[in-house]
Amino acid sequence: MTTRHIAIVGTGSGAFAAAIKAAENGARVTMIEGGEVIGGTCVNIGCVPSKIMIRGAHIAHLQGNHGVEGLPLNRPQIDRRAMVAQQQGWVDKLRHAKYESILESNPNINLLRGMARFDKSDTLIVTKNNGTEESIKADRTLLATGARAVIPDISGLKETPYWSSTEALIAETVPQHLIVLGGSVIALELAQAFRYLGSEVTLLARSTLLSREEPEIGLQLKAVFEDEGIRVLNHTMPELVTHNDGQFIVKTRHGDISGDRLLVATGRQPNTNALALDKVGIETDRRGGIVIDDHMRTSVKNIYACGDCTHLPQLVYVAAAAGTRAARNMTGEDVTLDLSVMPAVVFTTPQVATVGVSEAVAQQQGFETDSRTLALENVPRAIANIDTRGFIKLVAEKNSGRILGCQVFATEGGEIIQSAALAIRNHMTVTDLADQLFPYLTMVEGLKLTAQTFNKDVSQLSCCAG
Repeated sequence: MTTRHIAIVGTGSGAFAAAIKAAENGARVTMIEGGEVIGGTCVNIGCVPSKIMIRGAHIAHLQGNHGVEGLPLNRPQIDRRAMVAQQQGWVDKLRHAKYESILESNPNINLLRGMARFDKSDTLIVTKNNGTEESIKADRTLLATGARAVIPDISGLKETPYWSSTEALIAETVPQHLIVLGGSVIALELAQAFRYLGSEVTLLARSTLLSREEPEIGLQLKAVFEDEGIRVLNHTMPELVTHNDGQFIVKTRHGDISGDRLLVATGRQPNTNALALDKVGIETDRRGGIVIDDHMRTSVKNIYACGDCTHLPQLVYVAAAAGTRAARNMTGEDVTLDLSVMPAVVFTTPQVATVGVSEAVAQQQGFETDSRTLALENVPRAIANIDTRGFIKLVAEKNSGRILGCQVFATEGGEIIQSAALAIRNHMTVTDLADQLFPYLTMVEGLKLTAQTFNKDVSQLSCCAG
């Protein structure tokens, strides 16, 4: 069957990656968007504004906590309104450059505004803002509807003016005391950012910090947070939340916690409930995420899906890669998405970066492992940075020495991890990695030093020893 018309529900990174590739491959594309702006989570309310905010907050923190003798410490005056204006200005510019301009310049991609739902497997009904409906018939359909914040079922919470990350990122004032619910990426990044901007912060985690990662990461991150004045309460969820006279009262097993703002960052759930998936028999998981195979195919012929509305990891670059491959498959190619080497970064300070498998997961998969963990006090660049907090860990198959995984807790950890990803992708051993040339002084040289520890005591090496 020749694909002449592809309908794409959503306009985020996965949707646009698919639209561009499908148009390149000769298809006519109709994109359907039910929201006020196009571009999805990343550019509007996710990656872009959060990283700009985190950057500003980190600069504010460094002014008073840089550790360099001879440079006076300074507590900056925070103009949060100006920060938000600059941040949102960049959001607007990037949304135009990476999304709106593509629609303007590509005649084979058209935008239809409205909420879509299935009528038949090859037909969508789009309800427009004025209440009228339009039927869209397509040879193939891609679902890329993203996700939204999960609001936990805590007594009283939904009746209060809590923040999700969306409201927190554009808040023009800095809270006196911010209470954060959550122990994963969004909660941790924003908790630290607001602390750097001057808020008192209390963090309540259902389990531990980054509980799915190497346990040492959560332990060290908790220690960093507490050293910076953030109160961290692990294994704690509120029993009751109330709001009176501008104050949230959060009842916990540790007693009542009072603050002027409450950020709920307890995860995200797929936006699939309005699509009428059951009408055409599309399989979903317990979260409502669309189940897809490695070709991005759903359980229904001719319907594909990508991004945060699926069961795939909720990472923008995974969504974009999946969208491109979905488009290629919808237009006659046969390609898969391999997530076996998927680097991930949490933009706290220090950063958390991982790729491959942890030692525990490797052992669960049947590998006999060997691992080494290098404290950053052994990395010359970390010493020069006057910041030796953290570590680099390599996990290898014991007999062959083949690298299976890497976990990093370090300043610029996100810049380190891709070298480890390339090493895993190319089936390198720890000896192969130890024999590579790494520039001195760089943080990524820590990878080489960690690899060297499998066979020698790096504390006994001279500088930049090969």
